[in-house]
Amino acid sequence: MDLIPPMLIRIAPALFVLLWSSGFLGTKLGSSGAEPFTFLVIRFMLVLALLLPVALWVKPPALDNRQRVHAIVVGVLMYSTYLGGVMWAMRAGMATNVAALIVSLQPVLTAVLAALLLKEVITARHWFGIVLGLVGAGLVIGPKLIMSPDVASSITPATLFSTTLALFAITIGTIYQKRFASGFDLLSGAIWQYLGALAVTAPLAFAFETGHIDWTPGVVGALAWLVLVLSIGAMGLLFILIKEHAVSATSGLFYLVPGITALMSFAMFGETLSAMQLAGLVVVTVAVVLMQPSKVA
Repeated sequence: MDLIPPMLIRIAPALFVLLWSSGFLGTKLGSSGAEPFTFLVIRFMLVLALLLPVALWVKPPALDNRQRVHAIVVGVLMYSTYLGGVMWAMRAGMATNVAALIVSLQPVLTAVLAALLLKEVITARHWFGIVLGLVGAGLVIGPKLIMSPDVASSITPATLFSTTLALFAITIGTIYQKRFASGFDLLSGAIWQYLGALAVTAPLAFAFETGHIDWTPGVVGALAWLVLVLSIGAMGLLFILIKEHAVSATSGLFYLVPGITALMSFAMFGETLSAMQLAGLVVVTVAVVLMQPSKVA
């Protein structure tokens, strides 16, 4: 059983949102120079190359066969399917803001499924937060969708299916993690999750992609960032949050991602932020506060 420092539990929500939001920018850069599954194969192999020596050194508790299967299922859902779906859609031309908007529907889907499958009690305050979060996310992303002439052309049946599949994958993966795998050692669980993800993405890359990568500085930097910060840092924080909190409350944090991503785009690329977007960020923040429980679930 992991001994998670109380301080890390307290700062985990804010740190997770910050790191996770940067993932859309990294994915955008990565998809510009590499096919999605080829990129993910390299990403997962690098993560395993970092985690396996650490595991040999610290010798974490091993997982039994049943636990390994659960970890592999989580890896296939949250890594292969979610990351692959989003990256494939963006590689196929879907605008980053559209992908972010579709994925931001996760709190709604999670609340419904958590109530049905995990018997979590979703209060009126929580439902109000969900609706308010949808409004805030629309305010953040809406202006960009309206002003960009390329947005409509980026939404095709294929890209819409891919991002919707990603939405369901991370939602079901989050619930599955809470139900079957939240008690695992984080390091041992992560290794089997990435092994499972690699077992799915490698055949897809071999069968449907050329394997060519343009090793530009942007692609290399994106790969390094996604491996170290997202695959190890943000994913580890997400599993800590799932373990310590109700999944419906944890999923509410995803409402903050489009707004924080917009702020990062403003800082990094000089993209403008309208008063409506800033108001949307405030609304989303209020929504997330409403969706959090008063005590650890």
